[in-house]
Amino acid sequence: MKIAIVGAGAIGGYFGGLLARAGHDVTLIARGAHRDAIRANGLTVESKDERFTTHPACTENPAEAGAQDLVILSLKAPAVPDMAEKMLPLFGPDTAMITAMNGVPYWYFYKHGGPLDGYRIASVDPGDKQWTLIGPQRAIGSVVWVAGAIAAPGVIHHSGGNRLPLGEPDGSRSERVQRFSAALSAAGIDAPVHDNIRQEIWTKLWGNLSYNPVSVLTHGTLEGLSRDPDARRVLGAMMEESKLVGERLGIDFPVTSEQRMAMAEKVGPHKSSMLQDLEGGRPMEIGGLIGVIAELARKLDIPTPTIDTVLALLKTRARVAGTYKD
Repeated sequence: MKIAIVGAGAIGGYFGGLLARAGHDVTLIARGAHRDAIRANGLTVESKDERFTTHPACTENPAEAGAQDLVILSLKAPAVPDMAEKMLPLFGPDTAMITAMNGVPYWYFYKHGGPLDGYRIASVDPGDKQWTLIGPQRAIGSVVWVAGAIAAPGVIHHSGGNRLPLGEPDGSRSERVQRFSAALSAAGIDAPVHDNIRQEIWTKLWGNLSYNPVSVLTHGTLEGLSRDPDARRVLGAMMEESKLVGERLGIDFPVTSEQRMAMAEKVGPHKSSMLQDLEGGRPMEIGGLIGVIAELARKLDIPTPTIDTVLALLKTRARVAGTYKD
């Protein structure tokens, strides 16, 4: 199977390494020193249990790869709109794309069937570039439950998790989603097919939309924020406001906000991905994690005063850091 990984960083590189080892024709889309190291020495994946090196193709230019059977999009959300047009050579008539990203994806309301069926999300897909150029019909949803980092150019350190559940936007168990699930599973990736991938998206989003922005504003860890009474009030209010949005869209919340914060506390003194991006001088996933909730709340006439306040402060912080583009 021809598979392109767009955004072959820590997570995309991990998936690409496993798929290349399994014998698939993998092309990694990467740049800079990481690309150069992969070309020269191959891609190395290391974890507590093993270390292996594969030699997939690696390029900065998707046009060099040509049409694929499957594209795995593993970029952070702010980078995707600018990449959408460059990705077009990867798509043949039947090419599918797994959106292996945090937050709400651009295709979310494609075949949704709810009150916002067909809605295009401006905070996630400004100018409808992804919807128009790539198309929602190519999309297969997923949620990344994997932790890792680029230990050095060309070297991926996998620190935990191996789960990438997949799901069609319409909830069907199509031939293509079952085929890709089987290929990923055979490569060592836990990729079950879900009938309601949006539920899985919200399971992760509920923590990300609250802890990520509050951690940026306070520099607190998941454990520290969970134990701080003032932070807990803000986190809890954000969760309850977003819960109203999710429920209006058909999402069930099997745990309370208090239970969700207890789960985050157990993660320990971990910095959120958004805080890591701030400290690294990188654009933060503002639109896909919290901006989208504010946008959908307005469409549904649901007040979200805490979310709106935190979002405004988060944008200001990003502007001060020089990483925010309206």
